[in-house]
Amino acid sequence: MNPRSPLALLTPAEMATVVRSAAASERAVGLMEAAGRAVAKEAMKRWSPRPTLVLCGPGDNGGDGFCAARHLAAAGWPVRLSLMGEILRLPPDAAAQAAQWTGGLVDCAPDCLDGAELVIDALFGGGLSRPIAGAAAALVEALIERRIPVLAVDLPSGVQGTTGARLGPVAPATATVTFFRKSPGHLLAPGRFLCGRTVLADIGLSDADLDVVEPRCFENGPGLWLERYPWPSLEGHKFARGHALIFGGESLTGAARLTARAAQRAGAGLVTIAAPASVWPIYAASMTGVMVQPLSALTDFDALLADPRRNVVAIGPGAGVGEATRRHVLAALATERAVVLDADAVSAFAEDPASLFRAIRGPVVMTPHEGEFARIFDVTGDKLTRARRAAALSGAVVLLKGPDTVIATPDGRAVINANAPPELATGGSGDVLTGFIAGLLAQGMPCFEAACAGAWLHGDAARSFGPGLIAEDLPDALPSVLRRLRRQASSQSGADA
Repeated sequence: MNPRSPLALLTPAEMATVVRSAAASERAVGLMEAAGRAVAKEAMKRWSPRPTLVLCGPGDNGGDGFCAARHLAAAGWPVRLSLMGEILRLPPDAAAQAAQWTGGLVDCAPDCLDGAELVIDALFGGGLSRPIAGAAAALVEALIERRIPVLAVDLPSGVQGTTGARLGPVAPATATVTFFRKSPGHLLAPGRFLCGRTVLADIGLSDADLDVVEPRCFENGPGLWLERYPWPSLEGHKFARGHALIFGGESLTGAARLTARAAQRAGAGLVTIAAPASVWPIYAASMTGVMVQPLSALTDFDALLADPRRNVVAIGPGAGVGEATRRHVLAALATERAVVLDADAVSAFAEDPASLFRAIRGPVVMTPHEGEFARIFDVTGDKLTRARRAAALSGAVVLLKGPDTVIATPDGRAVINANAPPELATGGSGDVLTGFIAGLLAQGMPCFEAACAGAWLHGDAARSFGPGLIAEDLPDALPSVLRRLRRQASSQSGADA
């Protein structure tokens, strides 16, 4: 991944390193001026002039607030400013901004909110390391109770930038203005739900300024993987586009069928469902375009794996938690081909996770939700940390699902997917995700990129379909997404040429 990517996410510590480097070139004051101006511009874009209270904290976030207040007042807005702390104790750049504010200060207490119709929250940025308490907590709680619209600077006060965790009370923002690059806290829950719309403002830093850090976390998007997307070629044929083998369970037969349909739509040249002979007619009658192989004995699955043209295996959706699933997972992993493990294929190893981890020697993507994840991974921490630890422990790419899906590699790279709409919270959508990833792997897309692309396509297909979505709609919504994506790829290719 390109460390200069606009999709790079910076922790507060990394952002501070970038700013310190800029300060060495005497650009720091200009950065704060640009930040405050961007906040004022966003306020004027979203709201008409109205009584506005700017809450400034004791650090550089407060300096941004002083600057924003000055620009709003210059534009004719009725602005009051309240400082949590003392001007004499502000850091130098913030003190320089405070010196330019001529509007006076109001006491930083809950009653300063009286009459305010907009609050600019510049109390604490994403570098907050301990819960908000005391007078600051009382002020934020009053702001929550009064439900005054809030424009947050960097992050809503109380949201931690590295983890998205809530540190004490947090007043949800209508919008949040952040600078240069987002932080993980803008995308990880609950931070993502507290930011409102996040606006990324240009404050004069360049991509080259990222060279002083090494971003290891990114926001998911085509910019990360589009160059490696496996578009069909004129000289290609179905065998060149791979053959996905999907294990189908005996009772929840719809799950594997969703996975197979999704693998087809994602571009796999051939798809085979291997299903118990007792339910073979159900699969065979409903899956046109998909081969269905009956399994009369456990070893029948091994026979299907013996054909190396079946280059990716997906196990889990509707598989059932039992010995047969465990055995099929281990047999698939032994081939060292690409394998996608979801749902029951993960839970089946709850009593002996180590046996699963030892068997992973090839490219593997695991796609558990939080419950399945907890059954096999004894790791703690925020979601990003847990996904990274799980990937390192297992040797697999781990896609930990949710509204803030995290995809992590054993070497510590991570991506946060943030395009999933609420309509995806429907039964079977995870089975479709498994199929999208399997279809991309079948065509030779690398493991991590396939997981990232599959998650993004999943979210964008749901977004394009909109309200009323059910899992069956997702594969059929994919072609329109791919058409837009291909136009984007062609445009980039033409620009590069």
